[in-house]
Amino acid sequence: MDDVGLRIGWRSALLGAAILQCLLLAAPIAGKGRARPADRYLAGALITIAGCLLPYALGFAGAFDAWRGLTFLPVALPAALGPFLYLYARTLASGPRSGPVRVHFLLPGLQWTYLATAFLLPLDLKWAWYTGGHRIWIAPIFDLLAVISLTAYATATAACIGAFRRRLVEERSDDDRFALTWLKLVLAALSAGVALQAGFWLWSLASGGINYFQETGLYLGLGLLGVYLGVEGRRFSALPLLSPGSPGTRGDETPPDALASTGSARSAVDWACEAAAVEARVRAADWWREPDLSLSGLAHRIGTNTGRLSRVINLGLGLNFSTFINRMRAEGVAAAIRDGDGGDLLALALDMGFASKASFNRAFRAHFGVSPSQYRANVSNPAFPSPAPEVRRGPSDAVEGSADLSARPR
Repeated sequence: MDDVGLRIGWRSALLGAAILQCLLLAAPIAGKGRARPADRYLAGALITIAGCLLPYALGFAGAFDAWRGLTFLPVALPAALGPFLYLYARTLASGPRSGPVRVHFLLPGLQWTYLATAFLLPLDLKWAWYTGGHRIWIAPIFDLLAVISLTAYATATAACIGAFRRRLVEERSDDDRFALTWLKLVLAALSAGVALQAGFWLWSLASGGINYFQETGLYLGLGLLGVYLGVEGRRFSALPLLSPGSPGTRGDETPPDALASTGSARSAVDWACEAAAVEARVRAADWWREPDLSLSGLAHRIGTNTGRLSRVINLGLGLNFSTFINRMRAEGVAAAIRDGDGGDLLALALDMGFASKASFNRAFRAHFGVSPSQYRANVSNPAFPSPAPEVRRGPSDAVEGSADLSARPR
């Protein structure tokens, strides 16, 4: 083996760069002073991806040929990627105390224990086991379990993303900024990778075996996915922290509540009346124009708690918080158009408090039934009547606005 040396080619160089970038992105995500509990799981996913790529970066460079003692290096734990992504999404959706953690790492722990034990074997015995029983039986079993685990956790993670989205529309008026669209793309890419890996297995069975050089694209794709996950995750970690749990889970026991009735307790609450009062205050103070207006911030200004305010909006108007605020913003844009504002629509939307073009277009169409540009064209045509000012509520608004009301305190 003395005549075998390292050779840093384009494969090992690209994978090495991806590994380094994943680790450099994981460090600030996990180590910043106000890191969320979820951020540690995201950093764990990045480290897992780096660990999965490392043996192939070394392999392409010829390290395992030069030093066979590196065989069974215990760094590649693909079964840990699914749990880390799932726990990241679950913690964002439900808070850090939303369920057990250790149970999700039983399979990765078993895999690491096996690799570490085999890594410590004498060189001759290690190599004989690697080329024999491990390659024939153990490696395929762990590969299959990793694929099953990743598929199951990707499904569970998608459900958590949906729950997080439902929480956002009840807490934030700029909920599009927090939407985990980037994590959905990661899950889609991982699912495609699983399908591609299955294709390689079938190819291997049909052709009598393939080597890892033929799977170069799969490893490079995983490296790019890791970098994308780290970049988007770091951007997301810089956004303002959300309050733990769902609206009404913190501070609702103390009753400085300007919305509650004084004197004897009322047997029935006139939610529509209270909602009208809240809406009047929000409109009069122009609070709806603040881009980062949140449920907790509005509750503090009104003098109530988040649970009470959420119920007022949900039950009094049949809306969630995001729709409640963005409806006013859409009306502000429409009023400016009717007053003759001919400027850029996106600039006008941002001035009214919208966080993005997508949220602006969606809220405007939901409220007025037409796009902002079509509305402007209609206003310029005297023969075309303006759309009715009533809120256009779709089925999704009704579902999101009324979900879990029985669990929220007054």
